[in-house]
Amino acid sequence: MGQTVSLDKTNPATIQDRKADHLRICLEDDVQCHQITTGLENYRFIHCGLPELNYDQVDISTTFLGKQLATPLLISSMTGGTEQARVINQRLAVAAQKFGLAMGVGSQRVAVEKPELAPTFNIRRYAPSALLLANLGAVQLNYSYGLEHCQRVVDWLEADALILHLNPLQECVQTRGDTDFSGLLVKIETLCAKLPVPVIAKEVGNGISGGLAKKLIDIGISAIDTAGAGGTSWARVESERAQDIKQRRLGQTFADWGIPTADCIVSVRAIAPQIPLIASGGLRNGLDVAKTLALGADIAGMALPFLKAADNSEEALDTLADILIAELKTALFCTGQGNLKDLKHSQVLQRIP
Repeated sequence: MGQTVSLDKTNPATIQDRKADHLRICLEDDVQCHQITTGLENYRFIHCGLPELNYDQVDISTTFLGKQLATPLLISSMTGGTEQARVINQRLAVAAQKFGLAMGVGSQRVAVEKPELAPTFNIRRYAPSALLLANLGAVQLNYSYGLEHCQRVVDWLEADALILHLNPLQECVQTRGDTDFSGLLVKIETLCAKLPVPVIAKEVGNGISGGLAKKLIDIGISAIDTAGAGGTSWARVESERAQDIKQRRLGQTFADWGIPTADCIVSVRAIAPQIPLIASGGLRNGLDVAKTLALGADIAGMALPFLKAADNSEEALDTLADILIAELKTALFCTGQGNLKDLKHSQVLQRIP
């Protein structure tokens, strides 16, 4: 299995505790942005009273990173490392397979440091043909992680790609967070050149600008996940579990920090018209998804809605997927767009003056 690393500044077990805290806080507490929004409310579709379409023939299938998806939705990275997370990940994987969704797992660092927890991420057997994305924090490349560790998490998941998540604000707020982000572009470039699967750069809720996207694309990143502001605030999450007054105050001060999701999409697309682009950050329904696709995203990611449904039951998860698909198809139908390509190249989404 390779060398096990232990990089937590206190005890590796605390990483598992942190994962449990994150799940509990996201499910039970109000950790949404309060002041900043996704920016999607600033856009409105032009209604078409005569679509000249058969609703049943509206096609929402697409291809992303070479893999066919029945639905342009990503179950965004959330969890792993605990028994509750294992159950949630299995339910999410079953739904991904059933509805033709993509799925990312939460950071697998906990499994690298405690290999006995790797099975909580072992979901390929539940989603044999789904697009599955492994996940590690980019900053860990400055804390003894390298190609071997990245390959390991990809192999465990039998993943189609690796997400490197960028979370400088979360690390600042997190008690004893890993805050050395210096020199990471060079290390990411080396990883992109050597890892045999695509590497996706993803923020965690504060957004990726066009300028940063260009730097990442120039060093070999294969896809961008905007993860813009307007949804779950990880500064607020870390504030809720802070162990001292300073960290709690930091999380409260920066709870609404970031670039709105809609602005991220527009900014990235302006500098990189062809890069595979995932829109995420505060999306809550199929209409939000439709807006992000019309703005230029290829697929859209959601986390909290899927997390709450999966924590409830498999039936609740199926119901949510059915609703999201119906909402997305209705948006296409009522704008006269028969498929996602037509929607992306249409002018049916207008910014509200």
